[in-house]
Formats: sequence, structure tokens, C-alpha cells
Amino acid sequence: MEGVIPVSDPPHAFSGPDTAIDENRLEELIVEAQTALPVELPALANRCASSLGLDTALIYLVDLQQRLLIPLDEALDPLPVELSSAGWAYRTVSPRVAEADDGLILWMPLVDGAERLGVLAVRTASLDGIRMRRIRMLAHLLAMLITSKRAYSDWLAARTRTATMQLPAEMLRAFLPPRTIGSARCVSTAAMEPAYDVAGDAFDHSVVKNILHTMILDAMGHDLTAGLTTSVAMAAARNARRGGGHLADVVGSVDQALAQWLPDQFCTGVLCRLDAETGVLRWVNCGHPPPLLIRAERVLAGALDSPPQPPIGLAGPFAPGGRQVHETTLEPGDCVLLYTDGVVEARDADGAEFGLERFTDFIIRSHSAGERPAEVLRLLIHAILDHQRNQLRDDLTILLFEWRPQTR
Repeated sequence: MEGVIPVSDPPHAFSGPDTAIDENRLEELIVEAQTALPVELPALANRCASSLGLDTALIYLVDLQQRLLIPLDEALDPLPVELSSAGWAYRTVSPRVAEADDGLILWMPLVDGAERLGVLAVRTASLDGIRMRRIRMLAHLLAMLITSKRAYSDWLAARTRTATMQLPAEMLRAFLPPRTIGSARCVSTAAMEPAYDVAGDAFDHSVVKNILHTMILDAMGHDLTAGLTTSVAMAAARNARRGGGHLADVVGSVDQALAQWLPDQFCTGVLCRLDAETGVLRWVNCGHPPPLLIRAERVLAGALDSPPQPPIGLAGPFAPGGRQVHETTLEPGDCVLLYTDGVVEARDADGAEFGLERFTDFIIRSHSAGERPAEVLRLLIHAILDHQRNQLRDDLTILLFEWRPQTR
């Protein structure tokens, strides 16, 4: 028997002799966590659970393609994201409870900000509001630890892989941000395939105060040089952003960087800047498929089209007047979709393209069904892979951001 847990936290959940915890021991474990090696996290999670009056705690991280939840305990087997209680908790970002031989298992999502990391499986003899709060607190602690330690841990990176990473993909992924970022007013999420062999595609997103910056790139070729091109482009864009540059400055910096360091290379791309307080969206399209604006469950045809501009790296000889920045104002709930051409050009065994209409229809239907943006893209990219029987002819990357000021 299993289901969603509607338990709310009672006031003063830690009061009373029957619910007391050893605060000194808990403090020791939190201090220990700061210096613990990533490989020590499974044992640390169990000790923290014990100090909170729980039985055991197991950490599962989602794999690179979001198909499996892989335990950090190397003796255990992965669980499918589809058709499992653990996967349900991951997909919906909601706790799930299941009966076990000796009590209950609570599957609690592990989330860092807006990014889904995996799930935490906690065994407990019984479940009430107090234990629920403790499990949630433990999940928050472990999510922060995983996020801080995976930046330097080859072991954590290796645990979430199910195939050999090719060198161009290894280099490019070192530059990528988390799949999903967000604030109370906006969220941005991305997906990219082939996960282990991508080279020419890339995405970037960042929140600076009330501004969401997003970018999608598609470099010429499919080799190490293509990955180097997008890596230099991302570094140049970040350097300009962090220096306080406006959108035109950012694009100009990327143009200059490629012209200086990789003069024989170029990439197409779209760079956006969303003011999450006002909804004002500015964008520059550099020879790339135009962004799509989804409003009230339909695509507003041509809403974000703009006159053609040359790819990034070719602006000097072909755009002497500088880049043109375009502007519009979003409405609450609007979604903006950036994608590379490999998405719509994916073909099935009969040669039929996945196509723009099927692409946007999938997003609209999933979004209207209540799926979160990150889950929409997970489902979509798997549908595209299935359409092409996992044999991609080109990289494909999707980035979706949503403005939702009403959820402040």
C-alpha cells in the first residue's frame, strides 16, 4: 500500500519528552558533514537519521538521462524513474509512502533550489507530523551536502553515469550549469542529448538579483572543436555578465572571443534577459531558430521572430552596425522555449520528422496537465529519443523558462 502523505507539521513539533532529540549529537554530525568525503555520505545519512529518531536513510541520485535513481550505496540496485514509488516522488517533487515488512518507507525528493537531485528513502516504524518534519529537514541537509560536494567529486559524477562519457561531452559538461534554476518569480530548465556524446550544443542560465539570463548555442561541427567553441562562448558570456554588461555587451563579447581565439569557428545562438519583476524580455537571435512564446496553452506564432542576424563569431564582417536587441513584455504564466534544430529534425524509421508542431504540442499538453517545467522537458526529450530509436543524427538541446510573478 502506498500514496501521497497529507501530513502537516504540528506546532512545536520537537517539544515533549517522547520527541526529544540529542541536539549535541546532531550538531556533531552537521559539523562532521562539512568535511565528510562524498563516499562517506551514505553512512553519514544513516547516523543523522538515527539521531533524529528514524531507522535508516538511503540516498538515490538521478542518472544523467533521468531514467534511473542510482543509490549511493554501491551494493544496491538502481530504481526506475518510471513506475516506482521512488520515481513518483522524484517526478512530482512530493513525498511518497510505502509499507515495508518492518514499518514504512518514506520517499522524500532531494531538491536543491529548483533542481531535482534524486530521492531519500527513510525507513521508520511509524509516521506522524514530527517524523515528517525531521525527514524533510534531513532531506534539505543532504541536498545541500550533495550539491556542495559534487562540484569536486569524480565519484558522485561517476555514480550518475550509465555509459562512457566521450571527451567532447566531458569537456562541455564541465561548463554547464545545473539543469534547473529558479526563484519565486521565474524558473528555467534545460535538457540535452546525446547525454554522453554531445559536442556542439550547449545551454546556460543564471539569476542575477531580479534578472534571469538564458542562452542556447549550436556550434558548427560535432567534435572536440565544436565543444571548445561553445565552451569559449559560454565563458565569454559569463565574463561579460559578471562584469555588469548589458545584453548587447554580452553578445559582443562572445563575438570578439570567438573571432580572437577560434577565428575559423562560429555558432548560432539565442541570448535572453528577462526582468522577473516587470516581465520585460530582451533577446538577440544570432542565426538560430527563433524562440517560441507559449501563452494560455498555445504558441503565439511569430511573437519572438526577428530580422536575421549572423551567427556568433561572424558579426565583425557581416554585422558592422552591431547586434540588434529586441524587446517585448511577457504576461504572467508565459513560457519561452529555446531549442536547437536537432529537436525538430529528429526522424523516425520512415524518415518522418518529429517536427515543430508535435514538439510544441507535447509541451503544451504536459504543462496543462500540471507537470513542472523540468518534468515536461524530461518527458519531451525521452519522447524525441524514442521517436528516433535513440539514434540521434544531431545534438538536441531544449531550454524552457517561465515567468510566474503571481507565485511570489
